[in-house]
Amino acid sequence: MRTIGYAATAALFALAVLVPSHGDDASAANQCGRASWYAMTSITASGERASPNTMTAAHRTLPLGTVVRVRNMSNGRSVVVRINDRGPVSRKLIIDVTKGVAAKLGFVTKGITKVCLERV
Repeated sequence: MRTIGYAATAALFALAVLVPSHGDDASAANQCGRASWYAMTSITASGERASPNTMTAAHRTLPLGTVVRVRNMSNGRSVVVRINDRGPVSRKLIIDVTKGVAAKLGFVTKGITKVCLERV
């Protein structure tokens, strides 16, 4: 039986600890909390340039590329978005959406609203 070195063992342990399991992803994709919007145009965590008009969002733990339905609980509107960035920085928020998403959900003026996420 072949053994692996300390560095490889440490790397595998770090990967197991830092990468969420599919069970964690499911619970993160089905959650309710507060959302805000942003209009950045810099590079996202996925490597693509952000655009305020795209149907994308930032989430702390969901894998990049995950598709979720975001429902505004104050008016019932919903939109499907793709997670392409990390955030929000504030622990009081569960997701940051682009300005385009916020417009479709009807909370651009308000800035923050209560939402529920559902994996699609």
